[in-house]
Amino acid sequence: MDKIKELGFAKLDLSRSQRTGQSETVFCPGKTKEQLATILKAFQEENIAVLGTKCSAEQAEHLKKEQISVVWDQQSGLVCSEWGKRSVLPGKIAICTGGTADIPAAEEAAGTAEFLGAEVKRFYDVGVAGLHRLLSHIDEIRKADIVIVAAGMEGALGSVVAGLTEAPVIAIPTSIGYGAGFEGIAPLLAMLNSCAEGMSVVNIDNGFGAAVLACRILRMKGKN
Repeated sequence: MDKIKELGFAKLDLSRSQRTGQSETVFCPGKTKEQLATILKAFQEENIAVLGTKCSAEQAEHLKKEQISVVWDQQSGLVCSEWGKRSVLPGKIAICTGGTADIPAAEEAAGTAEFLGAEVKRFYDVGVAGLHRLLSHIDEIRKADIVIVAAGMEGALGSVVAGLTEAPVIAIPTSIGYGAGFEGIAPLLAMLNSCAEGMSVVNIDNGFGAAVLACRILRMKGKN
């Protein structure tokens, strides 16, 4: 039977892992630092591992003050509980970025995937402006079971990687670029219109969503 914990301002889904293989995740923006602390304490009381996304420095500092046993990563904005059971997934995820500016979205994906039990290998700053950088790592990237690509500007890296690898590719359009990039709309549309087969696309800067999809694929692989 599904179990919910009522906090008044929030209803925590305590049975999500039984349905989906992954416990509930907390989207931190829009919550006060006190609300976030209360939510994480409730998960800790249930000994359920929990991940928070887009956590601000102010929120993270309050969690530290409240002595809640979590680890905050400033670059990705992830806050990870140090309690609860963690799974171990089969296979490996390669994560590539077009440039250094795409790393925050990529790190959200990498940190989420690692929290969910996947092995991650990073290949950063391998964009199409210097294609030799990608090609120098392509043999290692091809060993991965899934490839996540984070790219802004014209978002071409996802198509290139999908055309060079056997593994499914999950593309993250990032909001990096000049005015005509429309804060990620241009790479989003470019990725959606890719002629390379085997690539799916998540929302702009959604490293979390890309990682969850990748981990679900790995989890199903482990059931075969």
